[in-house]
Amino acid sequence: MNKQQKIIIAVMALIGLLLAAWMLLPKRGAAPAAAPASASASAEAEHGEHREAQPEQVMLDDAQIKAAGVTLAVAAPADIGVAITLPGEIRFNEDRTAHVVPKLAGVVTSVLAELGQNVKQGQVLAVIASSGLSEQRSELLSAERRLALASTTYQREQRLWQDKISAEQDYLQARQALSEAEIAVRNARQKLSAIGAGAGAGAGAGAGAGAGAGAAAGAQLNRLELRAPFDGVVMEKHLALGEAVKEDAAVFTISDLSNVWAEIAVPPKDLALVRVGETVVVKASAFDAQASGKITYVGSLLGEQTRTAKARVALANPERAWRPGLFVSVDVLSGRAAAAVAVAADAIQTVDDKPVVFVRVAGGFRAQPVVAGRSDGRLTEIVKGLQAGAQYAAAGSFVLKAELGKDGAEHAH
Repeated sequence: MNKQQKIIIAVMALIGLLLAAWMLLPKRGAAPAAAPASASASAEAEHGEHREAQPEQVMLDDAQIKAAGVTLAVAAPADIGVAITLPGEIRFNEDRTAHVVPKLAGVVTSVLAELGQNVKQGQVLAVIASSGLSEQRSELLSAERRLALASTTYQREQRLWQDKISAEQDYLQARQALSEAEIAVRNARQKLSAIGAGAGAGAGAGAGAGAGAGAAAGAQLNRLELRAPFDGVVMEKHLALGEAVKEDAAVFTISDLSNVWAEIAVPPKDLALVRVGETVVVKASAFDAQASGKITYVGSLLGEQTRTAKARVALANPERAWRPGLFVSVDVLSGRAAAAVAVAADAIQTVDDKPVVFVRVAGGFRAQPVVAGRSDGRLTEIVKGLQAGAQYAAAGSFVLKAELGKDGAEHAH
């Protein structure tokens, strides 16, 4: 190796060392930038902790409070009704539920009502062609014609007897025949009334006209119309066009849903608290709704499987919100208890999944976390978080909750 090659190798080694040293050196400004970021994060954390520690407030003056419809009340001791909660289920009002049966066998010729349809009392639900009905109406027609003949004979015999032309025995026989004909007509009509069928077009025509008119209308003698017994809803339908039905088949179920029953399961230990005539509060399990009703029945026997007694609550249902089959809970008042601090039940709101009461402070309201106790729907006991004498927002507290949520959203942005 000559001198020139040695020099080239030495220069290349030096350049390599310089490059290695430059790559190992830290970049300018990297360390100073990290420190401020860390300091900023620490400051933000301290600020966040300080902000969470601050009570959440809604700033409103007196004029704004009045305009928002917020009313003030004072937390104070009170007697609160203590209630037990029992499970229940909405049922049909059996006193207003009917199973429509034909009472005579026949074939369905027309169906005029559908499942779920609202029907009025007396509305025709279906039409059945029944040979049994035709026979009964024919019997009525015959009885009416015999009555008409017996009446004519009686009137003639009465005149003859009065004119001393015929014997009294003929007059008495005519009167007896008239009485028997009247009884036969009354019996035939009552048979038709018992099955809910009138005399029909054929009977009316036959009684007022001759045999030809009766025969022309005779095609309607077998027409049996099934009618709604009262206003209600078609809950079940078990017939179709052309179907043969028996006399005892329940072809329709009609129920008046304007009034329903809440059936309660009462354990033996609570039977003394559930009394007929007692007003209770029924609450829906599937949605936010409640209604008051009265206990109309308390069973005397315990179920073999459930070991509970049944009780019923009558509920008005004008909007039909209480649907049969809906699970409910029933609050039954069991007594009264003294609470050291109580507020209006509507005053308690939920903020961040915690119950709060909006307490009056200078310049507005503060959302005060509380621990709620017993409640009778009107007053709620405050176990912890509020002192007696504190002024709070009673009615309209939901407005303050909305304002608090609005302020939180603005701070988030």
